Parts: sequence; structure tokens; C-alpha cells
Amino acid sequence: MMTFEELGLDARIVQATSELGYVNPTEIQEKAIPVLLSGTKDFIGLAQTGTGKTAAFGLPLLNIIDAEERYPQALIVCPTRELCVQIVKEMEGFKKHLRGVSVVAVYGGASIGLQIRDLKRGVQIVVATPGRLIDLIERKAINLEQIKYVVLDEADEMLNMGFKDDIEFILQNTPKRESTWLFSATMPPEIRKVSKKYMKEPFEVTVGKVNSGNKSIDHQYYITSAQHRYETLKRLIDFNPGIYGIIFTRTKADAQNITEKLTREGYDIDALHGDLTQAQRDKVMGEFRDKTLQLLIATDVAARGIDVQGITHVINYELPDDIEVYTHRSGRTGRAGNTGICMSIVHAREVFKLKSIERLIQTPVLKVEIPSGKDVCRKQFYGVMDKILETDISHGDYDTYMPMLMEKFADISKEEILKRMAAVEFDRFLKYYENAEDLNIRDGARQPRGREFGSDRGMDQGRGRAIERREPRGREFGGDRRESASSGNYARLFVNLGTKDGFYKASFLQFILDMSDLKKEVLGKIDMKDMNSWVEVDHGAAQQMIRSLDGKNYKGRRIRMNDANSR
Repeated sequence: MMTFEELGLDARIVQATSELGYVNPTEIQEKAIPVLLSGTKDFIGLAQTGTGKTAAFGLPLLNIIDAEERYPQALIVCPTRELCVQIVKEMEGFKKHLRGVSVVAVYGGASIGLQIRDLKRGVQIVVATPGRLIDLIERKAINLEQIKYVVLDEADEMLNMGFKDDIEFILQNTPKRESTWLFSATMPPEIRKVSKKYMKEPFEVTVGKVNSGNKSIDHQYYITSAQHRYETLKRLIDFNPGIYGIIFTRTKADAQNITEKLTREGYDIDALHGDLTQAQRDKVMGEFRDKTLQLLIATDVAARGIDVQGITHVINYELPDDIEVYTHRSGRTGRAGNTGICMSIVHAREVFKLKSIERLIQTPVLKVEIPSGKDVCRKQFYGVMDKILETDISHGDYDTYMPMLMEKFADISKEEILKRMAAVEFDRFLKYYENAEDLNIRDGARQPRGREFGSDRGMDQGRGRAIERREPRGREFGGDRRESASSGNYARLFVNLGTKDGFYKASFLQFILDMSDLKKEVLGKIDMKDMNSWVEVDHGAAQQMIRSLDGKNYKGRRIRMNDANSR
């Protein structure tokens, strides 16, 4: 196998990688580093999350910058604060033996004054999120005139988050760059357009197949009714006693509600969503990395850039609207040579979406039965028994207490001691699951019609009556073919946001759902123009959406939303 030394890297950088435990480069590193060391070739690297992309661009950058010059020579742009911090942390390790090399992170949610001070001290490599970088450019606090190398990391994520215009602005403000390096897990048309516009005959490397799933991940799905979605989630958690995972929801309201319910029931869980302050977000992520929290529940937008090692499970509380998002979710597990499980809770009407996902990840998604109550109890029993048998008793002075223990339990049989221990450990599970119902949907079974948390039924808030959320005919996964508003089911809303604001349909849909805490079932057709859009929304949810968006700000623009028919 090839070594880092054979790739042509500086001996001091090779020494640092060796000390970090890296001997042999990953496939993307092996293919990218020799090309990038020239510093003059545009490059596109397509590889899944967790394949070592940071080292693939970080090591050659450290190799080719001029440590004697104290101005920004390389710019790394990434979608989130977490990824920003992670890249700098890795770069600090790589440059351990390089004197005079400085790497600075600039991102929102932190003091811009301190970041400006760090930049003024002199820096060769800047790692930035798009919004904060543009803020610094407009304040004239950073000069990109002499930037030679621009790296766009997680380019597809940045486009999903609506940063297309920001990326173009940044590229326009680096006129003297000698090369642009683009790294992405997927290659949607928008990225291809950016590469054709700003890159010249890029050298392209694909590791694995574009959009393909990680082969070390076991993909599973569980079919249940909408009203049993939460109970199914709880049962899957209980069936996996050692779970350390992320649960993905479509909206921040679902993330918060599920977190509150599971916390009340004694689970170590917290939520990550857009309403958290940066300090709250840092606290949650710190606890999750330290494994103080067993579970993290997050929306797709809030989870962007999270890189935590050792995640055993990813659970899709609902399938994402955009199937490419599935690969990002599942890629949080099964990293660095470990195996992982991605579980999806689906409604019977959503099963057809899994075929699209299978084609995308080129891996089968297997149907699995939701565990019965007895199965859960049995699994919990085995988990605790294994824990007892594997417990290390060599470091304690247990012999001191053995006579007392032997005397205390002298008249109790071994079987009774085990039963009492089981009662202490499993009383909650036994009571809860003793008469637990079957949550699986059997062939030919009718769907329950009650309204519970997570169901597909809503309330007409104006009249207080239940209204059925009908599945629109002809709707394609991620598309917008729905029943016409002329049927009377939808209100047509106008909003002064469009494609010029960096949106495309999937990201715009996710934005308005996150802002309004509504489910996608309330939406009809979306018609997007350059500066405006028209959205069909269930009559019962229209006012909630207007209240949530009208008057808010998006990138300095005041959002206007109202009933299009009343304008």
C-alpha cells in the first residue's frame, strides 16, 4: 500500500501524520494529493462523508503555501460552524512541525471582533462559512486579492442550504486564484454549473460511485401507521440497548416534541435545531461527543457539518423530501472502518420512495419487523446480562465486603437473587411492554384513524374540526405534482423569495417548513420565479404559514407573504 511519504509531501507533514496514526492514505487522499500539490490544477473530488477529504485538501495546502508571507493565501469555504472548527482542528494537527503557519476559522455565532483581530495578526489559511466571510469582505476586514487557492468543501451541502449566490460572490472576489478545489458527496446540476463557470478543465476524481451509499451501513425500514410513529421510534431505541445515534426529523417542532417526550421517559437525549443559540448548540454537541447524551435528535439543516465518531445508528423518523439528503443522514454512521445501521420509519404510502433511495445508494434497503414487546424485554435482559458478565472486578476491594454479602443472601437461592435483580433492572420495561400491541402494518389491515403525535391528520385551527390530509395523486418523491388549488383544498400564497435568493425547490420547501413548523403534507404546488414564488397550502394551515414568514428577514430582505388571491 502507498504511504503519505510516497505522495510527495513535506517530511515535516509526513511526520505529523505518522504521529496522528495515519500511515496509509485513503483512496480520495491517494488520488487527490499528487494532483493538488502542483497548486495550478482545478480539481473536483467526489467522495462520501467520512472518507478523509479534509486531509485530501489540507495536506497539499500546507505543503504549497508560503509560511514566510503573513497574508491569506488559501481559503476553505464550508457550510457550517461545526465543520469549520473540525477542519481547523485537523489542520492544527497536520501543521504541528511547520513553523509560522497560521490557520484561522471565521464563522457566525462567534465574536466577529475577535475573528478580525485573529486575521490582523497574520494568517495563511482561512477556513470560513459563507455568511461570515461575506460579512468580513463587506467590512473590508479581510483581503482576498492575493488568495491563490480556494477550496469548496461539502459543496452540495452549501447549495442545499441556499449558499449558491454566496459561493459565486466569493469566487468573484478571488480574481487571482491559481486553482479551485471542489469536494462534494454528490454532484447535482447546480454544482456542475458552478464548476463550468468558475473552473477550467478540472481534474475529476470519483471515489466509489457518485451518491452511492457506504457499504459498511446496514439499511433497514419499518412500516407502521402514522399515529404509531413515535411508539415505533421508542421501541427501536429500547431494542438496541447500546445505541449511540442521531434521530432525524423533518421539522424543528418534531425534534423538540420528541425530545421532550423521551426526556420525560428517562432517555438521555437532546435536540439540535435552528432555535438554539450558539452557546446552547455547543453545549448539546459537547455532551453528545462526550456520550453524556446517548441520542441526538436533529433537523437536516441543524445537523449539517456534524462529524462525530462512533455513531452506531441513524434513525429517520420520517424520510427526507430530497432523496440525496438520505445519503447525508446515513453517512453519519459506519465511518472510519466501523459498521453502522440506518433505520427508517415509513408509512405504507411512503414505501415507493425506498426504490428511489435504493437506486441512489446502490444498496438494498431491507424491510424489518418492528420488535414485539417481548422481543424488547428479551433484548434488554441480554444486554444487562452481558454487561454484568463483562464487568471488570479486578480493581476493587470487593473481598472486604464479600462476608457481609454472603451473610445477607445466605437464605436466598441463586434463582431468587437473579429474579430480584431483574425486577430492579427491568420493572419499567416489563410493565410497559407486558401487553404491548403489534405496531407492524399487516397486508390487508386497515389504517387507524385517530389523531396522535406525529399523525398525518391536522386540525382546522379556525373551526376546531379534524381534517384529513389526503395523499396527493401523482406526487413524485421530491417533486411538486399535487392536486390543483382549484379543487378548493388549497390557499395560494405569494412570497417575495425566489431562485435569485439561492433557493431551488427542495431547499425552498425545507426552508418554509422549518420556518412554519408545518409538515410537507399541507403543501401543494410550488411555482418559483427569480424574485417571487407562489405556494399552495392547505386552507387550515395557510394562516400559520403567513404568520411564521411574513415580516421575517432572509439575508437582509424583509419577507412578504400573503394570500395571492387577496392582493
